[in-house]
Amino acid sequence: MKENLAEMECVPCKEGALALKQPEIQGYCERLHQEWKVINRHHLERELTFPDFRTALDFTNRVGEVAEAQGHHPDIYLSWGKLRLTLWTHKVDGLTRSDFVLAAKVDRL
Repeated sequence: MKENLAEMECVPCKEGALALKQPEIQGYCERLHQEWKVINRHHLERELTFPDFRTALDFTNRVGEVAEAQGHHPDIYLSWGKLRLTLWTHKVDGLTRSDFVLAAKVDRL
């Protein structure tokens, strides 16, 4: 049985950590909302739509709280009724399990 990513915690990269390879990325992707896209095996991206700016902003703030609690922060683009999240681990210049954990926590919101 696969672990529930949303129940896991993001962990800081250890020295020498490597980005995930394609089979690992694919395995984790299967456990996320289908709207998450892997871009160039380097980062995750998801765009969400909302009925207005306030609702998008409120959701952005909820994502921010989760990110702060996890110590793992997405790039966030907020506009009227739209939010785009981009996740990757800068330290390895690619994807790690923590990126998928944070994505799963966003899915749970």
